[in-house]
Amino acid sequence: MKNICDWNNCSEEGSYKAPKERDNSKNYRLLCLKHVKEFNKKWNYFSGMDDCQIMDFLKSDMIWHKPTQSFSSSDNFFKILWNDALKNEMDKYRFNNEYNHMNKFKFNHYDIKAFSILGVDVGLKWEKVQEKFKKLVKKFHPDMNAGNKKFEDKLKIITLAYTQLKNTYREKIDT
Repeated sequence: MKNICDWNNCSEEGSYKAPKERDNSKNYRLLCLKHVKEFNKKWNYFSGMDDCQIMDFLKSDMIWHKPTQSFSSSDNFFKILWNDALKNEMDKYRFNNEYNHMNKFKFNHYDIKAFSILGVDVGLKWEKVQEKFKKLVKKFHPDMNAGNKKFEDKLKIITLAYTQLKNTYREKIDT
């Protein structure tokens, strides 16, 4: 069924939505292209509002018309997040345990590039680097990818990066 333009005495097809009211409601009317263009030229959302109402609307629009909360309110998202960050000592311990070996390492630009190729954080424990390498080998091994040369070349680069880090970690541990 064809919708007729909701403009005075127009018999064209109404394919374009235009608001019926100024209150951002879901109510709309359908207009043809000619009349929707005319409607848009004349449309002024703020018509009938005084300066104070316009300013109130614009201020509210900056916060997506949602109520705000003070930082001290009990259900403020950022306060909850902050308190969780302060309380969670286990994460702090885990982080320190994961990276506390870094003070004896100085990584050169080849090492940093190797970490990047493997997709791991610089200075990650050797065991974690090994785990990541094993996953990458399984993913890019030619037998898993129908002998595709692209995957074989990628695996060679991954292996070179792993060897670079293996030598770096071995030197640091032996000294």
